[in-house]
Amino acid sequence: MKTFSNLLFYACIALILSAALLVFFGVGDQPDLEVGWSPTRDDLIRAKKILHEGSKTKPDEIGVIELTEADLNLAVNYLLNRYSKSAALIELKDDKIRFKVTLTLPGNRLGKYLNISFRLGNSEDNSLAITKFKAGKLLLPARLAAFVIDNVIRYSSLNDYFILATRPIKALNIDTQKLTITYHPNKDTLLQARKFLAHTSDSSTLNIYQQKLADIVAKHDPEWRLSLADLLRPLFELAYQRSTLANAIDENRVVIFAINDYVNKDETQKLLSIPDTKPANRQQYAAFLYKRKDLAQHFIGSAALTASVNREAAQLAGEEKELSDAHSGSGFSFIDLAADKAGTRFGEMATSSPENARKMQQAMAKIKDYSDFMPDPRDLPEHMNEADFKQRFESTDSPVYKDILKQIDARIAAMPIYNAE
Repeated sequence: MKTFSNLLFYACIALILSAALLVFFGVGDQPDLEVGWSPTRDDLIRAKKILHEGSKTKPDEIGVIELTEADLNLAVNYLLNRYSKSAALIELKDDKIRFKVTLTLPGNRLGKYLNISFRLGNSEDNSLAITKFKAGKLLLPARLAAFVIDNVIRYSSLNDYFILATRPIKALNIDTQKLTITYHPNKDTLLQARKFLAHTSDSSTLNIYQQKLADIVAKHDPEWRLSLADLLRPLFELAYQRSTLANAIDENRVVIFAINDYVNKDETQKLLSIPDTKPANRQQYAAFLYKRKDLAQHFIGSAALTASVNREAAQLAGEEKELSDAHSGSGFSFIDLAADKAGTRFGEMATSSPENARKMQQAMAKIKDYSDFMPDPRDLPEHMNEADFKQRFESTDSPVYKDILKQIDARIAAMPIYNAE
């Protein structure tokens, strides 16, 4: 008994000392990697497809995923930037995976960033194991690092995600071209994965807002357009009733995701090959802003992207989408871009801090219509093909292009709801 107590005591001391070393040497004011991931629209599409790939496998079937170095970088940076401005650089070399990671930390006296790097390689049982670990410039023994990380994960909120990601894996193979994962998921694992990829692991909270949405839609008069305001107002009012400072950000995220899943459902299903689970007798009406459903889609889509990734990714994705439309679509539209920018600001305000989250809940519960959160963009240029765009604006770096962006930003900034800070 005494021996066991001693072992437990020394294990705790080792864990505390290792964590202290990690903080002391890994935390600083200079990032090893430039944070603020800026993906293109195609990057975001590919990242989501990678993360949904495993959840498409049927229960109790053997699945195989092959991920290139580019795939791994996209998927990891997408996941990291859902929670904070971060950066990861992943390399496949010498049959090992090399990670370099910079995480932005909450306000503290020690430093703004946590910089770590490590290598993973195949162990004797064909599982991945840490072969090298550095916190800043401090090199830690691989086994000690693995012990610290394992306990940090096990006794934190990361444990559910770690189990979800690793339990179905049966074999891993690393070469210079790709990482091959063989997995065997069961029904419960797949359900958990789909909930996580739908932006929330709390299905009971999501169900509450989805039911509220269903009630709103069921009572909607089909002779009238369904305003996006008619969805946002009651759901944020409900969020205000359910929230405290401790959970206001999480509630707002779920509200935004629930509405985005409704408004952009067809596009999401097409993009990620998700089957339609909506009952056949449930009504589905398009949501509108200024008599246009595309504006509602752009607005709430950008809000959801900002709430799940970051502001920079949402803004870049919106611009990339319009440039793509100019090349081979409906044409470049500053009107759509204005909706993207307003949605980005909305998502940022709703999730930037507990105080702002509560203020947005109060403000959105009192809105009269969509003009309270979306400035009228209908006088802006649109329907420009690639030649038209180049003739009028040359490029996205031209002064005339930037001048219109400044006009859009000024309109958004002038709205009282975005000045709650």
